[in-house]
Amino acid sequence: MKKSPVDWKRAAAAAAALIPRDRLHPAAVGWADERPPAERWAVALSGGADSVGLLLLLWAHWPKRRARLLAFHFDHRLRGAQSAADARFCARACADLGVPLVSGSWRGARASRSEADARAARFDFFRREMSRRRMRVLWLGHQQDDIAETMLMRLARGSGGSGLAAPRAVHPFPPDRPGAGGRFHIRPLLSVKKSQIAAAVRSSGAQWREDSSNRKGAYFRNRLRLDVVPRWIRASGRDALGGAALSRELLEEDDRALEAWVDLIKPIGPDGSLSASRLAGKPRAVVRRALYRWLLMVPKAGELSRQGFDSLLRALERGAPARHSLGSHGFAVIRAACLRFETVRRSRRLH
Repeated sequence: MKKSPVDWKRAAAAAAALIPRDRLHPAAVGWADERPPAERWAVALSGGADSVGLLLLLWAHWPKRRARLLAFHFDHRLRGAQSAADARFCARACADLGVPLVSGSWRGARASRSEADARAARFDFFRREMSRRRMRVLWLGHQQDDIAETMLMRLARGSGGSGLAAPRAVHPFPPDRPGAGGRFHIRPLLSVKKSQIAAAVRSSGAQWREDSSNRKGAYFRNRLRLDVVPRWIRASGRDALGGAALSRELLEEDDRALEAWVDLIKPIGPDGSLSASRLAGKPRAVVRRALYRWLLMVPKAGELSRQGFDSLLRALERGAPARHSLGSHGFAVIRAACLRFETVRRSRRLH
């Protein structure tokens, strides 16, 4: 492997001096400091400034974790030789830091595939590799600019408070299988702007790879990043990115309050039914959240359209007998003020 022109260990120390621990998101830092010493951590490394900065800061700020740190690099195979060069760059940086690198690539890569497809492929790779290695923690380089971009993207499709509270600094996921621990996505850079991360990496003497596709408007996020967000910042006349980050924090607080309210009501019984009577008279936001939770617990429920969800929500609020299709496997049935999932009988499928 060609020797890197960068002294990566010295660069990590320099980057950590420029972005000390108290500049990182406090929820992420507090969570990390409480984790078991033997726990292994993975970091998503694309080769861009954000992910390189994250790798350097993790290596420098948590020195006792270095021996249990692993990097994941996913090649979308959409930029030919540039993508291959990204992988080589990540391999050199990781080798100098003594961090093992696990690489994967997108077999279904095509220029016509959507931004959502590319993201899903990347996170499927992360999930598979973490499961294979029995790892639970993935660190991601999302920063403050990403908050504004994500919020604008989700506003365009009508997301509620839970969706607008993304990306979270500490995001727990339910277990992939019974008896396993849940996964965590950790984002310590949400309190730092992209320009600040790039400046710190540059001043440290490190390098990064620029993704040429980020300068094109093929994807919605890129159009927002290149055209909308800069004008929005100028029009606001203030720190709009910081304002969006504060709004995200407040929305996450509200989201947690809703979850706590549903926990107190305990609307889902041991048999998996959702009690309309327990939800009677509660604000629609609470009923909505309980219904979301119930649907996530029904593995055979198909994708509900927004209209289908709203129709089921109204039926649940009324508590009257009702029957709504949940795809080819069954129905959501309200009977005796309880919502249950009933599978389609085989004999009925044959007719």
